[in-house]
Amino acid sequence: MAFDGIVISNLVCELNQKLIDGRISKIAQPESDELLLTIKSKKELYKLLLSASASLPLLYLTESTKPSPTTAPNFCMLLRKHINGGRIVHITQPGMERIVHFEIEHRNELGDLCTKQLTIELMGKHSNIIFRDGEQIIDSIKHVSAQISSVREVLPGRVYFIPETQEKKQPLTITEEEFRTFVLNKPIPLAKALYSSLTGISPILAEEICFEADIDSDLPANTLNTIEATHLFHKFSSFIEPVRKQTFSPAIYYQNGEPLEFASLPLTLYPKAEKTAFSSISAVLECYYASKNTITRIRQKSADLRRIVQTALERNRKKYDLQKKQLKDTEKREKYRIYGELINTYGYDLAEGSKELTAFNYYNNETITIPLDKDLTPKENAKKYFDKYGKLKRTYEALSELIKETESELLHLESVATALDIALLEEDLQEIKEELTACGYIRRKYNNSKKQKITSKPFHYISSDGFHIYVGKNNYQNETLTFQFAVGNDWWFHAKGIPGSHVIVKTNGKELPDRTFEEAGRLAAYYSKGRNTEKVEIDYTEKKNVKKVNGGKPGFVIYHTNYSMLIEPDIRKIAVSSTD
Repeated sequence: MAFDGIVISNLVCELNQKLIDGRISKIAQPESDELLLTIKSKKELYKLLLSASASLPLLYLTESTKPSPTTAPNFCMLLRKHINGGRIVHITQPGMERIVHFEIEHRNELGDLCTKQLTIELMGKHSNIIFRDGEQIIDSIKHVSAQISSVREVLPGRVYFIPETQEKKQPLTITEEEFRTFVLNKPIPLAKALYSSLTGISPILAEEICFEADIDSDLPANTLNTIEATHLFHKFSSFIEPVRKQTFSPAIYYQNGEPLEFASLPLTLYPKAEKTAFSSISAVLECYYASKNTITRIRQKSADLRRIVQTALERNRKKYDLQKKQLKDTEKREKYRIYGELINTYGYDLAEGSKELTAFNYYNNETITIPLDKDLTPKENAKKYFDKYGKLKRTYEALSELIKETESELLHLESVATALDIALLEEDLQEIKEELTACGYIRRKYNNSKKQKITSKPFHYISSDGFHIYVGKNNYQNETLTFQFAVGNDWWFHAKGIPGSHVIVKTNGKELPDRTFEEAGRLAAYYSKGRNTEKVEIDYTEKKNVKKVNGGKPGFVIYHTNYSMLIEPDIRKIAVSSTD
């Protein structure tokens, strides 16, 4: 996450353009650590979100609303009493810190004009929203006592100050000499020296500066020579210049369709990432965190299912390893059969009490020595070896079947794990849960409640040539797409030898262009276990060549006539259908 001092600077610039002289018309506190201010400014209505969440502190303009509690919390009531109807006169950022001060002009109970300050500190677990009268704290959304922090108390009546926990320089005013002596004199990696010595610089921006200067970010800062140090400072100054001029370039960088990073300044260290530019940093933050929150929420909601699948996978892998080891032990079964046959062939003239038989092995034309039980007759020795052979043969046959079943179970569980990786909606998880329940991994709960309807649908894309492409999200959808939705001349795609989605291209009797084949292949690669590799081998064939495995798990098929391609799992330029 790059919510650094430079992003805050971009945000303050935007808020100054839109909110100065605006009046606060509504104050809500939808969460215990979050405020939503409605502000009328320049004939527009803006909603400003301030979140002091320890895990995700945020500040941006939004168009969405959140339900508030019926009874407003005390902090919200206090703000309504003092600044509801107040006018925002100043919005500032001290230095390049992750702090924003709102100065609000309002009238008190006597009608006198007063000024109060609302400060949001966006500092991870130390984030807070503090209401002040000058340097005196009136109240805060989080109370911080001396027992919690030895650096600073945040309590009503205490003096407000910004704690200087680290000695850092201001990047907008640092000179080349200071840069050399303060940043480049440290025996730590160069990127770390940059972000630990300068306010507002995040690790990702430090990496970007090193990348633009073409200097290894892991190189110790104090090992740069004079030319490298000068070159780095000039690149740094050039990089930071848009902040001085307040000319930002807010954007989100995507990789494989998922948000990778956001920034207020151009990033070049992700050459393969797709950049989406925005006119507003608030729009960037809202879009980025909405996407991230969706992914995070689904990850959290799928945690129980993932644990069930992972436990079953580990159990089956242990079982598989044990079965393979036991199978290896049956390899000597043929030796015992040969021993028995050779004893029957050559043992007729053995002396009583013989401990071994040396005989010609007509299977490999070599002489062999066979151990014997001196207390048994040749016939009984032969029977003993035939009995061992029979037992190992039966074990081999049984284990061979069990190993096939375990391999099938492992493939099925890995396919479910892949389905969990690509699930985006709660409806997707519901269908996966139903599959795990049907297969006995989850105990079905019988009650009188009505069974919830599954509404999950396959992914739907449109190729560059206008063909409709459907991608199954799980085994049930794969089965339905291939054997109920697709017809004989539609094309079927799947990653070769690894779990993945069935991809169906509807042809409507038309011949597919090469570009559509490639795009369908990319989708099959992306929605497979190989999505994080450079290239994935894809099998594709007409649907009429795909057959269901008798007694197989949902979505498991066989085919003998197919083509193959090796392709990148890159789906960024494939259009998503707007009808779903």
